[in-house]
Amino acid sequence: MSAEVSLAGRAGWLGEKHLQRLLAALKEGGEEARVAGGAVRNALIGQPVADIDIAATTVPEETIRRAEAAGFKTVPTGIEHGTITVVAGGKVYEVTTLRADIETDGRRAKVTFGRDWQLDAERRDFTINALYAEADGTVVDLVGGVADIEARRLRFIGDPEARIREDYLRILRFFRFFAWYGDGRPDAEGLKACARLKDGLGRLSAERVWSELKKLFSAPDPSRALLWMRQAGVLSAVLPESEKWGIDAIHGLVRTEKDLGWAADPMLRLEAIVPPDAARMKMLAERLRFSNGEGQRLRCWALTVPPDSKATETEFSKKLYFGDCDGFLDRLRLALAAARGRAIEDNQAMMEAGGYSRLLNFALKWERPVFPIKGADLTGLGASPGPKLGATLKNLEREWVDSGFTMDRGALLKRAAKALEA
Repeated sequence: MSAEVSLAGRAGWLGEKHLQRLLAALKEGGEEARVAGGAVRNALIGQPVADIDIAATTVPEETIRRAEAAGFKTVPTGIEHGTITVVAGGKVYEVTTLRADIETDGRRAKVTFGRDWQLDAERRDFTINALYAEADGTVVDLVGGVADIEARRLRFIGDPEARIREDYLRILRFFRFFAWYGDGRPDAEGLKACARLKDGLGRLSAERVWSELKKLFSAPDPSRALLWMRQAGVLSAVLPESEKWGIDAIHGLVRTEKDLGWAADPMLRLEAIVPPDAARMKMLAERLRFSNGEGQRLRCWALTVPPDSKATETEFSKKLYFGDCDGFLDRLRLALAAARGRAIEDNQAMMEAGGYSRLLNFALKWERPVFPIKGADLTGLGASPGPKLGATLKNLEREWVDSGFTMDRGALLKRAAKALEA
């Protein structure tokens, strides 16, 4: 622990009056309460803070009583695990009683409430996540987390195997936090433990695995973490589709994102390391319980044939009309990233990159033209509802598209009249 480290000047959120009132209420009568975990870590690193968690010595019922007496709303979201949600000033705070694990099955832990800050810190996963801050900003470090933050080192607390056996999701969290906060090589003992215990990932729910992978893919540069995951056999355990396909494309994609100002896109990064095989992608989406939107996007990407970089905008607009625009956008972004990576030593690839960039910009602005003829127009010409009407309508639409969408309604109706006479 180091009283010399403080969040003063680094965490404007700590001075918010409702948070200070809540901390003061929880500390009355000799109790203790501190901001804990990610908020302290991110403030020290200089990254944004989204959620503010509080650790306290008050038992859950007492936490509720004190928070409500201070005028705040409470919700017993995880009361059996000691967690109470407090809504103060329109903001949400998770207040959790100090805990120690008494039993775990690798997914859930039975806990006992306590008052020992050292034990509470030691039950957490990584040193950088086990930091606390007093109301005045003084950082309480019981496990060496501050030094690890300064060294950009990710380290399990205590024995890595013991921490992983408590919750096998910590294997994926090891690589996710390394992607976000680590530098150089991952901690050797932690990496070995992840490799040895990777079979335990099969005990986790698909939702937890995919949630963790999405957070990893959202890191500024997940490529090093993915490389070490592959080395440890962890990537194949959770994404076997990547095994023979490889992860090399992720490097060029991340560079292109930075160069062109693209936002980090977890789904696009996933697509960079798995094969565009619609059947396998359907199985992947089902196995990891993707949302309907995520599964549809992956399927459309797999089914979309990427355009030639030399295609004209007129040619490409026809493909866009009959295809899936989002599928083309994903294909073009990945093709552009790949071509830019080869362009360093290949002039042809430089020209390809220029073509893909042109088509991508066109697709981003493209609006689907509206076919000006409907079935009612054909029945107005005397056509009877049925297969012939449908076939005629489709043929007309194809002619209209082939014309570059230039045939007007009058010309199309004349063509329809001739087709119906035949």
